[in-house]
Parts: sequence; C-alpha cells; structure tokens
Amino acid sequence: MRLNGIRLTGDDERVLDALAARGEALVGRAVDWCAIPSGSRNGAGLEAQREALADTLARLPGEIESVPLPPSIEVGPDGAPRPQPHPDALRLTVRAQAPTQVVLTGHYDTVYPAESPFRSVRARPDGALNGPGIADMKGGISIMLAALEAFETHPLAGRVGYRVLLSPDEEIGSPASAPLLAELAAGGHIGMTYEPCMPDGALAGARKGSGNFHIVVKGRAAHAGRDFASGRNAVAGAAALAATLHGLNGLREGVTVNIGRIDGGGPLNVVPATAVLRFNVRVPDEAAAAWASAQVEAAMAAVMLQDLETALHGGFTRPPKPVDGAQELLLEAAREVGALIGQAISWRSSGGVCEGNNLFAAGLPNIDTLGVRGGDIHSEDEYAWPESFAERACLSAALLMKIASGDVDVAAIRAAHGRET
Repeated sequence: MRLNGIRLTGDDERVLDALAARGEALVGRAVDWCAIPSGSRNGAGLEAQREALADTLARLPGEIESVPLPPSIEVGPDGAPRPQPHPDALRLTVRAQAPTQVVLTGHYDTVYPAESPFRSVRARPDGALNGPGIADMKGGISIMLAALEAFETHPLAGRVGYRVLLSPDEEIGSPASAPLLAELAAGGHIGMTYEPCMPDGALAGARKGSGNFHIVVKGRAAHAGRDFASGRNAVAGAAALAATLHGLNGLREGVTVNIGRIDGGGPLNVVPATAVLRFNVRVPDEAAAAWASAQVEAAMAAVMLQDLETALHGGFTRPPKPVDGAQELLLEAAREVGALIGQAISWRSSGGVCEGNNLFAAGLPNIDTLGVRGGDIHSEDEYAWPESFAERACLSAALLMKIASGDVDVAAIRAAHGRET
C-alpha cells in the first residue's frame, strides 16, 4: 500500500506537538505502575494494577467494563490439575458504531512473582530506565493510552471507533483472555498491540507459534532396596521423555523444543510414582505444529511401553503469525506514516509470541510491537529508553489520524487477510 501524496495537516501537527510535550508524564505514570508488583499469579498485585489502569482509562470517552475471566487449569508438581483464578480484564469501547474499528490490546501482568525483589525503576548511567515491566509492558500501556488521549483531540476522531482490552494473563499464554481476544478481533479492521519494539525500533514481522505442554507421568512407588523391581520410576520416564523431545531440535527447520522443568521425586530410598515434564515448543507454521504434536504423541507412547502412564496437558495457544498480504500492507503503511514524522520504520522476524498471534489467527491484521524501545525483557535487566515514550506514542497517534483521514485504508488491509469487512 503506497500512501502517495499524504502529508501532515495542521491539525495532525497540533496533536503530535502536544503529545510530544507529554513525554515526562508518560514515563512517570509507567514508573508508578512498575512499583505495583503484578506477576501473572499475584492476585492482589494484579487487582491493584487493574484499579490504577481503570482510573487512567476513565480519561477517555466510551464505556469501561471489568470483564470476569474464567479460571485456567494449572498442573501442580503432584500432577493434579487445579483451577487457577484470574482477576478481571479491562475493556474500553469507544464509538462502537463508527465505520472504522481499531482493536488495541495490552497486558498488565509481568513475569516477576510477588516475592521478587525487583520492584522499582532506576535510571542506568546511560540514561535507560531499568525496572519490572517498564518495557513489557507498563510503558507500552502508558503510550497506548496517551496516543488515544491525543487522538481524541483531532477533529476526525469521530470517524474511528476502537476497543481496548487490557488483560492479566498474557505472560502465561492468555489461557483465560484468549476468547476475548478472538471476540474483539472479529469486529475490527486492524489491531494495535503494545509489546516493546526491538531495541533499534524495528517492529516484529513474522512470528512463530508457541505451545506450552505438561506431561504427567505415573509409575508405581516401591522401596528402592527391598522391592526395587516392582517399582516403576516416573522420574526416569519423564527424563527419557525429555531426552527424546530435546532430540527433536534440528530435525525440522524452525522447530525448537525447550525442556523447562521436571517435577517429581522425593526420598532417595523410594521409587518415585509421579513426575511432571514441562516444555515449550516453537513452530514456524501450522504444518510444523502438526508434526511436533505427532512427535510428542509418539514419545509418550514409547514411555508407556515401560509400564508407565502418561497424560498430556496444555498445547499450542499462540498460532503462527506469518507476514501475509494484509500484514505486508499494514507494515508498509506504518513505514510510510513513520516517515511523515521522521521515524524510520523497519521490521524483522521474531521467535517471540504475544497477543498479536491470537488476533491474527482470528482474522485481524495487526502490528504488535508498537510499545517502547527497550530490551532484556523477562529478566532483572529489563530496560526502556525514556525518550522512546513520546516517540512511539506519536507513531500510534499518527497511524490513528491517517486511518481517520482515509489515507490508511484499513478496510482494504483487512480484506487482504481473506476476510470480508
């Protein structure tokens, strides 16, 4: 999609100038949010974060809803599946009847558990900000909402409706919010998601698909000395499974299997009866996902021949997200809008996954790395560049304004995904 002849209007420049002047405020509220520990299983912290976000959402027009989420199932170290509750998601709906609809998503959970000492933001000597969620993605949510606040001051804002979903479970695969993501995707033309961009500002292009798996292995307990032969060692079976699955790496292009953990065992004089093997699989396409699933089933069948029982939990929760015709059109539009405001936009493939995978699978073309520039996410070295807050907020605002003006034809982009608008 070539946006020949587009330019910034006086109204566009006024909106962008006002937004650029808010950089320190956008950083400040993200820093405040980072002081709220909101790991995916920290119920109290997530509730506190949700309340803080609801207060900020209230500055925008439309209807704010707290959407209850069903519990998800988590397999414990003893192999027993247990329901795990989640706090509500937040959904904002603005101008649901507008002819053009944009879906914006973000998550307010982080990977850092309640007991983590990593709880505050500090400035590094090089000027970057180091803190829990400053890039992934409390900084991203701050700039998303700032872009919407700025867009609402534009005279063409009424042409565009949007729905915002802020979820509490993205970092564990969106087990509870996935149906909400699909529901929103069905009613939108394009999606905008606020994972951090690459450290150099590049967007994510193609993304692999991802699945988290848990295999419960059941054997038979026995005394390790007196009655060893009658035992069936579940930990040994899980270890054999792990070795087989690890051996899949390199057998099919783009497929990786990461063995994360084995739970099980106890006193050294007891043959262990239960073990749980946990692993992640990344795949480049649906055919590779089917191949990987077949390999997992074959490995489980081989272990069962050792007089052990196996039960599989989990699966592929993030489908692959290739750069199809619609994605290419949308990324090119972002490149040209970026050029209008002096930002060079590029993209490259990523092995990471996010809510953008879910939106794409439900038919919605989307850019999913509109967040701040940063890196080392999911570690205590996580950082973001403070100057990128205003920079990236202006990119989103410019995209929204050019969607409103019709310079970015989101109906044509959505149609290129093979879906009617």
